[in-house]
Amino acid sequence: MTAVGIDAIELWSGKLRLDLAETFAPVKGEDPGKYTKGIGIEYSSLPDVYEDIVTMGANAAKQLMDRKGLTPEDIGRIDVATESAFDNSKPVSTYIAGCLEQVYDGDFHHANKGERKFACLSGTQCLDDAYNWIRAGRNRGRAALVIATDTALYERGDPGEATQGAGAVAMLIDEEPDIVALSTEQGYGSADETDFLKPNQQFPSVDGKRSIQVYLARMREALEDYESVAGDTHPEDFVYFPFHTPYPGMVRKAALLGYRHITRDTEIEDALADDIGMQPREENYETREDYEEAIRAYMDELKGTRQYQEWYEQAIEPTIQVSGQVGNWYTASVHLARLSALRAAASEDVDLAGEKMLVGSYGSGAQAEIHAETVRDGWREGVEGLDVDAQLADRYDLSFEEYELVHDVHNHQKEVEVEEFTQPEGEFVFTGWGRMNERRYEYVE
Repeated sequence: MTAVGIDAIELWSGKLRLDLAETFAPVKGEDPGKYTKGIGIEYSSLPDVYEDIVTMGANAAKQLMDRKGLTPEDIGRIDVATESAFDNSKPVSTYIAGCLEQVYDGDFHHANKGERKFACLSGTQCLDDAYNWIRAGRNRGRAALVIATDTALYERGDPGEATQGAGAVAMLIDEEPDIVALSTEQGYGSADETDFLKPNQQFPSVDGKRSIQVYLARMREALEDYESVAGDTHPEDFVYFPFHTPYPGMVRKAALLGYRHITRDTEIEDALADDIGMQPREENYETREDYEEAIRAYMDELKGTRQYQEWYEQAIEPTIQVSGQVGNWYTASVHLARLSALRAAASEDVDLAGEKMLVGSYGSGAQAEIHAETVRDGWREGVEGLDVDAQLADRYDLSFEEYELVHDVHNHQKEVEVEEFTQPEGEFVFTGWGRMNERRYEYVE
């Protein structure tokens, strides 16, 4: 069967950054370690005044098309995942296609365009849609462009403010891909939840404690569902485990839960038994509450074992490196995790071809998806050409007062005039509103 998956990846970060330790923490009167060690974020990427979800998505897509030598005729589908949309009718994909048509000969008039919404999960759902479109033979030899783009802003003073971020990841989905091939097996965990939502409002309403619980519960269900069709998983089956990363601290919780699950009834559990005992089995407890308490105690012990710490350092830590420098990108977060792992492997000269990753996506409201990806022979060339380090190094450092101004610029309820902090060059920019209150964009040479 012909492989289908990700043939190319590009990202575009917001061009401003907020230093959580040096700038944010002092104003909040907090220990810097609360942010850098606790939630695991050093810098938040934020959009300049001329940036938004369209410019970031279009700029990432243009970089991808240029690097692959593509024209609009090569693209049969453009899907955008976002939870930062500003129109309830016109999809962001049409805006991005309009931007790209400013710089390429030809057009996207015969490309199917859409916008997906399921909180942070929708980027992966767009991958699934593109995969199914190609597998069904409806692509006519063309590829799909999937773009995950968000400005993950919170109200000032909200506990989630420190996790903010802004950026986009563009991915080309095609047959015989260069980077990873997607598995046919998937697992889902889904339930009607109110852990994080935006009922006709820009900034989210969040039940932080509940959100963590729901995230872990849906991930567990998705992993169990995946194993029901793909068979039992084992730590040695996968080289990396990219998770949805709203902040690295959340991934630490998911990783511990996942490791307990995939080592159950294995030689690893047996090897750990002398030090921390066997994993609790529910049938040995009178109540569910007693069982869950025993599980929590076991996981506290598991976290301190050499086996777990070595696995985490090898299989998880590389996936969160980029997120720690940019913050939460909502729909793009799990795709940043994948890219972060691949970049780490390339820098360490690891031969990944043929290895597998187990990818865990999540969206509040709530649903998780688990699927496997097999790394392809062309993965190294596909990630070594990215300018991630340059983009992150070139971000403008905001003072806290400047951060407040930028936040106001991107607050839909406010109208403020602020000069841009950076000079656009070779990119799409937001230029204002048209006669029907549509947003307008231009390409700046």
